[in-house]
Amino acid sequence: MSILMMFVSLGLMAIGGVGIDLMIREYKRTNVQNTLDRAVLAAADLEQLVPPDVVVHDYFTKMSMPDAVTDVQDKVGINFKDVAGTAELGSTATFTRMLGQRDYTSKGASRAEERIANVEISLVLDISGSMADNNKMLNLQSAADTFIDTVLDAENEDLVSISLVPYSEQVNAGPDIASYFDVNWKHGYSHCLEVDDWQFDSPSLATNVTYEQTQHYQYNYFGDNARDDTICPRYSYERIRPLSQDGTAIKNQIGQLQPRAGTSIFLGMKWATAFLSPDHRPLVNKLISDKKVDAAFTGRPANWDDDNTLKTIVLMTDGQHDRSFRLSDWAYDSDSDVAHWANNNLWYYLRRNVNSYYWSSFYYQKYSAGIGDNLMDRICDAAKAQGIVIWSIGFEVQDHGADVMRSCASSPAHFYRVEGLEIEDAFYSIARAINQLRLIQ
Repeated sequence: MSILMMFVSLGLMAIGGVGIDLMIREYKRTNVQNTLDRAVLAAADLEQLVPPDVVVHDYFTKMSMPDAVTDVQDKVGINFKDVAGTAELGSTATFTRMLGQRDYTSKGASRAEERIANVEISLVLDISGSMADNNKMLNLQSAADTFIDTVLDAENEDLVSISLVPYSEQVNAGPDIASYFDVNWKHGYSHCLEVDDWQFDSPSLATNVTYEQTQHYQYNYFGDNARDDTICPRYSYERIRPLSQDGTAIKNQIGQLQPRAGTSIFLGMKWATAFLSPDHRPLVNKLISDKKVDAAFTGRPANWDDDNTLKTIVLMTDGQHDRSFRLSDWAYDSDSDVAHWANNNLWYYLRRNVNSYYWSSFYYQKYSAGIGDNLMDRICDAAKAQGIVIWSIGFEVQDHGADVMRSCASSPAHFYRVEGLEIEDAFYSIARAINQLRLIQ
């Protein structure tokens, strides 16, 4: 029995020793791998000025493994840093040597990359009348400035383009953009185009159709004969600014925005997706040749499958869709009619010159809140289907408006519901997300 117990004890000791050897081996392997992961992440940071090999070796020295690093390779470009490393740490087989196991080596390999990709941004800002409440416009302007300063950092020169799309009840494309399309021009006051519902299933704007120009008149005013809040935003600072990296000019334009008219978020989204669609590269090329867009953006919008380009929309609203009206065809079918409604607020004129029995014959409802929500869902789905990343911000919105914006966003994490000065944090957070630091091996 004593001899048997001795052999049993030796066997148990061997098994325990093998277990200890394996535990030590796994501990060292994990330590090597974790240290290497942290080291290459730090070395790949674009703000890291120390050479990558020095950073990686320093991490291992501090972890008491100064000789473990076997190789560090890095690739650095104007908008990226890619660092790969390998390491190994030898260990002595103690108990397992009795079983024929030689000394072993714990190995690790890791690679990390920080890349500021070419980024195409559509910044879609609500300038509807309700933005006049609670200093919302001022808060938006400050937040937008922070966003622009962050994404248009000097390190991102020629990499990031911003298309600014202000919207209220319509979107003013401006004369340079609108001239690219076939338009039935009726007046020269502004440059909004009516977009047929079927176009909201595609990110692009059709170039083989004739667009109706949005009427120039004001619907929702009962006081004096003011005519500033027209269906189409009419002033030059309310026009789309396409593919720009001039942060000062963009901020100056945003600083001039004034609240006016109703809310058609879906139209803002439609124009935002258009300036990310490669179908409109000929339009951008024309704007470049006319010196309206920086030549650095030749070849944009990039193809949908371009791995080096991030296409993203930052969409902000403080409300939700409502009704939108247009004048009846018979009341807007001649030059004299156009001139008449440029000089007369609709309701000011009707209440003073037309019998109330005939009022409803002068206009019709083009959009309802339900239609607006539906068109919004369709254009958001079309954008996401092409890989566009959509960030949405509901600024002091009601629950229904929040639901619509959340549904449009790429994920619930891409939606921000904010109040007051929180809008600045939302815009800054989105801007920082452009820099993507990721472990890719």
